[in-house]
Amino acid sequence: MQNISETVPNAYFPFGQPLKLVKQQDRTPKKIFVLGVYASAVHAEWYSAKGKRLCKALAVASEPEIFWKGENAVDIISKINIPPEAGYLRPAEEKFNGPSGKTLDEIYLAPLGFSRADAWLCDLVSHSYMNDDQKKAINNKYNPIREKYGLKVASIPERPSNLIDENRLNEILTELEMSQAKIVILLGDDPIKCFLSKVSDCKNTKLDDFGNDTKTYGMEHSIYINGKPYTVIPLTHVRQGGMLGNFISKWQRLHNNWVKNKGSH
Repeated sequence: MQNISETVPNAYFPFGQPLKLVKQQDRTPKKIFVLGVYASAVHAEWYSAKGKRLCKALAVASEPEIFWKGENAVDIISKINIPPEAGYLRPAEEKFNGPSGKTLDEIYLAPLGFSRADAWLCDLVSHSYMNDDQKKAINNKYNPIREKYGLKVASIPERPSNLIDENRLNEILTELEMSQAKIVILLGDDPIKCFLSKVSDCKNTKLDDFGNDTKTYGMEHSIYINGKPYTVIPLTHVRQGGMLGNFISKWQRLHNNWVKNKGSH
């Protein structure tokens, strides 16, 4: 498991874990470069001191590695110190910890003949954001007890309207160069809009622009990125392909068909 030392200033999860930057640690040359959207988090069930479940999946720590697959969730959560009066944490159900990483390996990389070891993984944003469900749990459950027990303010940022700036764009280009990969997988609309359309000769801004039927989905495209030739494969985000939480059935069906076709070749 990688060691992450960089943190986002003044950003903390409930119960005090700092928000960390999650980046590719194995920086040896790779065959494929995968660009997602933003990092996930470690989720726990939170119970009151009396044993009442207060939240079934509360984000309490940064994922320990990019596209984490859920390993060692028990150890990670056990290291979070909570005053007994504020309750206790247990790992959330398996579907809440590491589903994106498992989905990526099984129905994105494997159909193309690649393993995790072949891939340089990157996100537009190297840390997680607070979604609406987390915000509700913090406002309704965590904040009412925070001052009483001297807990840190939960200050994970919410997703902004503009995901990345020019500095981050250049950081991603540097990672792509370092990876030496010639194949680029883009996961969903955001990497196309925020990255590809800004740095390449392709001005498509969403997955639909590349095609949205069984003949066009998952096709390889020859595209120059930052002046260099790459094979780009735009695919739906792992949330859609893996039916993780809310998903759009059209993209799930197209991805499932793509997986089947890759397996038959």
